[in-house]
Amino acid sequence: MPANKAKAKTRQATLNDIDELVQLNRAAYPTLAEDNIVWGRSHLESHLRIFPEGQIVAVVGQRIVGACSSLIVNLGPEPLRFHTWAGITDSGYFTNHDPTGDTLYGADVYVHPEARGLGVGHALYEARRKLCQRLNLRRILAGGRLWNYQDHGDKFTAEEYARRVELGEFRDLVLSFQLREGFVLRGVMPNYLRDPHSKNYASLIEWLNPDYKHPGKGPRKVRVACVQKQMRKVKDFDDFANRVAYFTDIAADYRCDFVLFPEFFTVPLLSCEQVRSPVEGIKRLATHTHKFRKLVTSLAKKYGITIIAGSHPVKMDGQIDNVAIVCLPDGRSVDQPKIHITPNEKKWWGITGGKGLHVIETPKAKIGVLICYDVEFPEAARYLADEGIEILFVPFCTDNRQGYLRVRYCAQARAIENQIYVAIAGNVGNLPDVENMDINYAQSAVFTPSDFAFPRDGIAAEADSNEETVLICDLDLDALHTSRSMGTVTPRLDRRPDLFKITTSLPTSLGSIDRPDEGPLGDQPTDRGNSG
Repeated sequence: MPANKAKAKTRQATLNDIDELVQLNRAAYPTLAEDNIVWGRSHLESHLRIFPEGQIVAVVGQRIVGACSSLIVNLGPEPLRFHTWAGITDSGYFTNHDPTGDTLYGADVYVHPEARGLGVGHALYEARRKLCQRLNLRRILAGGRLWNYQDHGDKFTAEEYARRVELGEFRDLVLSFQLREGFVLRGVMPNYLRDPHSKNYASLIEWLNPDYKHPGKGPRKVRVACVQKQMRKVKDFDDFANRVAYFTDIAADYRCDFVLFPEFFTVPLLSCEQVRSPVEGIKRLATHTHKFRKLVTSLAKKYGITIIAGSHPVKMDGQIDNVAIVCLPDGRSVDQPKIHITPNEKKWWGITGGKGLHVIETPKAKIGVLICYDVEFPEAARYLADEGIEILFVPFCTDNRQGYLRVRYCAQARAIENQIYVAIAGNVGNLPDVENMDINYAQSAVFTPSDFAFPRDGIAAEADSNEETVLICDLDLDALHTSRSMGTVTPRLDRRPDLFKITTSLPTSLGSIDRPDEGPLGDQPTDRGNSG
């Protein structure tokens, strides 16, 4: 530990921090560590998977000296009701995290004993307050163990002890600090967490956000446009660009937040070029990448809309990838390559599969993109759902009804099993002079989970088949999140990670929860089902 008094700095935790955090937690709570009531790797992975913003570390130099773990909860009309630690954190896994809630719950703060006096605790509490304000949450709530109550339990009740600490008669390692940080004591909760220092009691403390603004009563909605585009010849790139601008302008006129174009919708550019083979054609098409990216990026900025620009062949490291360029209103773009390549793409175009999946933070929602064939592989969508996406966009290109139905049925399955919205958009019509793109079949649609909060057939909107059109519909994100915790069925919560588990080598992967029946955190008292 550094000998100087360097100021602690905070940042968001990452997967690479987990091993160090496990050891830090044990060092901070040696008594609890004896009973294995400390964080395990599976808990910390779950926190980062579910609510990465709420997981913060404090560093001095290059060393992590403290950390805090938080989740958002919805405590309804009785936010100050008593609860247990295991109940309100779902036994430490945070799977009851509710993004629509108004309360940031402080599940844990821990500081290395050798780092006390460096302002670590204050830095972590300040970071948590800033997070609460940035997310416009009403309050921070926490249960603070009455750390020194074991020394006074034979003379005072837990309530009397807490009030004496509040009045300054006693100093408590935890509560005294929390009061200095601006928290208010709201009560004392019995059986909060098995802890000898506190005799299982905890203070219920609250900090109210002075900048909180009521979000209003309306639901959080987004509007999506799916372009079912007719394949037709173009004179040159400018002619093609005018068509793209036309459809983007339509989406903007209808105040859409997102516009989705089909897979390979740039292929008409080959109708104005002479190519000898499909492989040569796809390489020639890739030479338009810079102009195409500039086009869609400028349109996203001009219209203030997120454009999922179908897909386009992009030359990367000497190979051709099929890439969806996602353009945000602030001018940023994210490239999502197609992961699974069809035999047709390999044979005719020599396209190779990409190696990464991205969760994209847009101004309105967290989204992901799976290109056509990718949606037929459930593990890809499950990975993105585990990373927090709310809407999955699927640009596709199919030449017949059978191929289209494979995409459609799988997209509907992904919506149901992951409790997300799935929007699909495809090409229609013929492009006679471009080999391997002769005919196209599509019926663009937007799918929902299958429950009472959504349309009875799980279809939010559906275009007429094989007609050029723009499909527009509204999606209620609040209903989506409510269904995940209170639906007729809750497949996201009812999975069996003890039997099935996703593992991946993706660099940002957080995998799925490895949740043993026993192990770290032990057998804690729980009020699951009524704690929020």
